Amino acid sequence: MTKTLSVSAIHNGTVIDHINSGQAFRIVHLLKLQEKKYKVTIGINLPSKRLKLKDLIKIENHVLTTEEANDITIFAPEATINVIRNFEVTEKIITSLPSHIRGVFICPNPACVTQTEPVDTFFNIETNGKAILLACKYCEKTFDRNLVKVKI
Repeated sequence: MTKTLSVSAIHNGTVIDHINSGQAFRIVHLLKLQEKKYKVTIGINLPSKRLKLKDLIKIENHVLTTEEANDITIFAPEATINVIRNFEVTEKIITSLPSHIRGVFICPNPACVTQTEPVDTFFNIETNGKAILLACKYCEKTFDRNLVKVKI
């Protein structure tokens, strides 16, 4: 039986696999991949034994920094991140949820000072069971990760 890839292989770079379905574009915006010159391949709603459906991102000729890899866990805590060299997995990046994140998200609270003043947002990241929550430093409101938008 021959194994076929839904998304073509990359020669060198990073593969972010096992992303919960529907989260790939949030990760693309989080990493600002749309602004960079890397070739990016995105797979949406691919079959997965573990997740039933998954998303996948392949970034050619770029290896994620530790900070970038950790930030991904906000939207994809179960993701696997592999470094590819010469079409082979040469390293698996181990991630951990960051304790905070600055200047990346928009606070959903319309009364938050970050909506009207030129200050970077700052969120402390908390967990409640499997839920990932972001607590705004300025308005002190807490939001589920799915309610917070990435600045574009």
